[in-house]
Amino acid sequence: MKKKAFEMPTAYTVLFLITIAVAIFTWIIPAGSYQIDPETGNFIAGTYEQIPRQPQGLWDVFMAPIVGMVGDANTGGAIDISLFILFIGGLLGIVNKTGAFDAGVASIIKSRKGKEKSLIPILMIIFAVGGTTFGLAEETLAFFPILIPVMLAVGFDSIVAIAVPLIGSQIGCLASTVNPFSTGVASGMLGISPGEGLFSRIILLIILLAISIWYVYRYASKVEKDPKNSLLYEQREADLAHFKMNIEDIQDISAKQKQVLFLFVLTFVILVVGLVPWSAINPNWTFFESFTQWLVNIPVLGGLLGKSMAPLGTWYFSEITMLMLVMSIAIAFFYGMKEKEFIDTFLGGAADFVGVAIVVAVAKGIQVVMNDGAITATILHFGEQGLENVSSSLFAVLVYLFYIPMSFLIPSTSGLAAATMGIIGPMGEFSGVAKDVIITAYQAASGWANLITPTSAIVMGAVTIAHTDLRVWFKFVGKLMVIIFVVTMIYLAVLAIL
Repeated sequence: MKKKAFEMPTAYTVLFLITIAVAIFTWIIPAGSYQIDPETGNFIAGTYEQIPRQPQGLWDVFMAPIVGMVGDANTGGAIDISLFILFIGGLLGIVNKTGAFDAGVASIIKSRKGKEKSLIPILMIIFAVGGTTFGLAEETLAFFPILIPVMLAVGFDSIVAIAVPLIGSQIGCLASTVNPFSTGVASGMLGISPGEGLFSRIILLIILLAISIWYVYRYASKVEKDPKNSLLYEQREADLAHFKMNIEDIQDISAKQKQVLFLFVLTFVILVVGLVPWSAINPNWTFFESFTQWLVNIPVLGGLLGKSMAPLGTWYFSEITMLMLVMSIAIAFFYGMKEKEFIDTFLGGAADFVGVAIVVAVAKGIQVVMNDGAITATILHFGEQGLENVSSSLFAVLVYLFYIPMSFLIPSTSGLAAATMGIIGPMGEFSGVAKDVIITAYQAASGWANLITPTSAIVMGAVTIAHTDLRVWFKFVGKLMVIIFVVTMIYLAVLAIL
């Protein structure tokens, strides 16, 4: 009888098992508490004291995901984050329904006929922007069958074709700027705006994307010069025969789809502007506050818009969730969607992200059990003692190293952030590391792992479509992984002391 191959349990199971383990720890680890800074809400280092044990039982374990969603006196709920995830799912459902993104990329491919080598930087930048803003990942699978014939026809190979969208999108996720599934969730767990640390993450994105484009372009140039340099040279003829596509068959992007793309890009421009704390960066940058005040004081118009309108630069999850709804309606209106089609599509898009919304609550349940069992402060106290002489740079690097294996254990970026940020964030404060640096380290580790993990749908989908395997992909991407690993560590070490 053939043995059944081991299958990694889902993120839900892993997180629930961790919840049970944490509940057991509440019977073993001493309970404790810190004094709280009334202004910041942060723990005050050096104020830890033990308190009576508060062990958690089965009732508490099964209640944890529910409390994790709605919150209680000890732990804030994840409902605002989960609702945002559902609404951005609705927006993506609307955009996908129009076919605008696919048509836009296909149009670029068609327009670069005869200049296909320039597609490498152009498309990698586009995919990276998608990854860094809305977590573009599995959606890129649709482009592999389009890119493979094009890249083969001009003298490259299938590795180049899958590297462009895969590496491009995952570098974007690695250096996420406002990606709701990593930056958004992690920021929510730490109680800061996703706009904090935005500029440093943009710099990291530019550095790593430039390195990645150079790496892919260099390999493509080698294959173009001599096809024998291709890692897939032995199957080149078979690939040329199998992957056939007339580029003229690609449908041109319509005027309506161009409008959709414009509104979609505008959504994330407004999102970024809304989240960046302009007046905190410079006390004189109060333009948005002044403009909003002027606007709401206009007779009639101010009342119609709403007197409680929040100025850009002060937005948080409620405001950006509202933005997703407004722009979904705007895109549907300009595209000409009927009311029922809009509702069905929006709800269908939201339904695709229900799992992500729930995994955040399940992960938050770990923090609920820790807080209700009063062991959060004790674990932080252990960390405070152990990290007493650790520099901020070293701590930032250690966080990065910690999250790499954790990313394989919990492949869900949202679940990983919700499960761990409640401990790692405050621990970083004891070492003088800002919360946004902790988020950058976590994202970088998760993005790095997702370039090679066998549990990634995009990695396995890419090698399958290209008629190759993980061994070949690892051989291609191995050196790039080392470069990204080293550059990111150095960047985090410097960032932590700035």
